[in-house]
Amino acid sequence: MPYAPDDRAYYDADSHIMELPDFLKKYADPKIRNDIPEVSYSASLVTDEEVAVIMEQGGVHSHEHVAEQIALGDKLIESSKEIQALGAFNAADRTTAVDLLGFKKQLVFATHSVALPFHPSQKKPVELRYGATRAHNRHMIDFCADDDRLMGVGIIPLDDPAAAMVELEFALESGLQAIWVPHRTAGDKSPGHVDLEPFWALLAESGTPFVLHVGGAPLQALKAWSNNGRAAVRDWMGGGENVRTKDAALMHQPPETFISMLVLDGVFDRHPKLRGAAVELGAGWVPEMVQRLDWVTKIYGRVDESVRFERKPSEQLSEQMGFTPFPHEDVTNLINQSNEDLYLFSSDYPHVEGGRNPIGKFEASLTGQTNELKEKFYSENFLRIWPEARVS
Repeated sequence: MPYAPDDRAYYDADSHIMELPDFLKKYADPKIRNDIPEVSYSASLVTDEEVAVIMEQGGVHSHEHVAEQIALGDKLIESSKEIQALGAFNAADRTTAVDLLGFKKQLVFATHSVALPFHPSQKKPVELRYGATRAHNRHMIDFCADDDRLMGVGIIPLDDPAAAMVELEFALESGLQAIWVPHRTAGDKSPGHVDLEPFWALLAESGTPFVLHVGGAPLQALKAWSNNGRAAVRDWMGGGENVRTKDAALMHQPPETFISMLVLDGVFDRHPKLRGAAVELGAGWVPEMVQRLDWVTKIYGRVDESVRFERKPSEQLSEQMGFTPFPHEDVTNLINQSNEDLYLFSSDYPHVEGGRNPIGKFEASLTGQTNELKEKFYSENFLRIWPEARVS
């Protein structure tokens, strides 16, 4: 019996590949391959020794390890984590993992390979950053090619609008089913800048949603905010490299800003077929954002014609966006503050942040809710954004 109960369909808005070091190099154009860095695990739970053993085995888990993972059965999600997880980097093993998880569909994101394409702080030439983008997208296409339950997520930085359009056309022609964009300014431009209008228009026309995801902007707050003259704060796993206490308190601000700018720049209004989702960024901030955008446009629309919309921002977002709560967030409370159309189920497999029993966690916060509401959370809101994903 799979992990997901058979009482309803479960569509998973968040899962991951744990890239091996050559994830980008292997799929990069030959002329830039030597300039593409290996994927690093230096700031993660995975040790260099673990990666080295896997690479010495030819980039696969041992037969014994795979057998042990499969033997976990419906307990797979409890113990199969990070790079040791079943299907972390091997497509055939991932098919077995999805069998055991029981999800109808699963968005598949990268984990560590987006640093070069997404973050201008890398200070790499545009050609190299977009070359790494193409390598990532080729690899993701290949990983998801043989199992239609795996919905590959491409990546595209928006800093160079012309280069972004080239990569978007490639991604759409190749069948990627979502496009991850970094939730920050596009260089010195708002994401709603006129130069990016063709990008959003093509996404809308193609019916391909965009996604925001943790890692699409720097994880940590400016160092000065953490400089209080006392001991350095730790991340939630006890180290100091990932999301730390103050980072967790502020990590909603960049995606909230990005989405707010799309609304206020009229992107959703001009492109009512555009769909999107904010994934692994929590959702506790969503009700207030929705309410704020409504009153901002109502008040400032008296003098600012650019924010006079036929549909209120709350209506635009309820129709065109979805948000994944963290397992510890109270979904019922979020719905009561906003509405039941905004929120999506996600597992985060095989990341430890997803927890040992995400369905159980969400069920605890949905106690007493109607079956119709639960259907929206576990499947129908996902299918509003990805209608072609419906499994009969």
